[in-house]
Amino acid sequence: MSEINKERSIRHFKIIVVIFLIGFISVQAYKFYWPKTTVILKDTSLKVLVADNPYRHYKGLGGRTALAPYDGMLFVFAVPNKYGFVMRDTLFPIDIVWFLNGEVVDIAPNVPTELDIKETELRRYIPRKSANLVLELEAGWVEKYDLKIGDRLEIVGDP
Repeated sequence: MSEINKERSIRHFKIIVVIFLIGFISVQAYKFYWPKTTVILKDTSLKVLVADNPYRHYKGLGGRTALAPYDGMLFVFAVPNKYGFVMRDTLFPIDIVWFLNGEVVDIAPNVPTELDIKETELRRYIPRKSANLVLELEAGWVEKYDLKIGDRLEIVGDP
């Protein structure tokens, strides 16, 4: 192989490595980036993270030590269903609220943590009715603001 061909091969290899690294870093960064939006519930504006894909649905609040600086996490589903939630790796208690097209259809208040519990033994919180949005809030929020079935959620901007 000539010296020129060797240099070309090395240059092509370097370009391929750089492209691979850029792609890998982009995928990793995407996992850590969470979309954000604002919702209004009981005349209260809440800054929330948005879980809008299967990876984010599974991860949820798991591993976070607190909700701050956000007020909650909004799970967005394309198709209404009875989506069940577990406290996988969630380090603090929460309220879970299910919505169908913005209307509260079920509430699980003051859901406790379940640390050191096997995945198969985690309690599943399943709504009584289908929902396409689920909002996880700081435990006690539902009681503090007297949230009830039928109350409305407004999403400000894109979910």
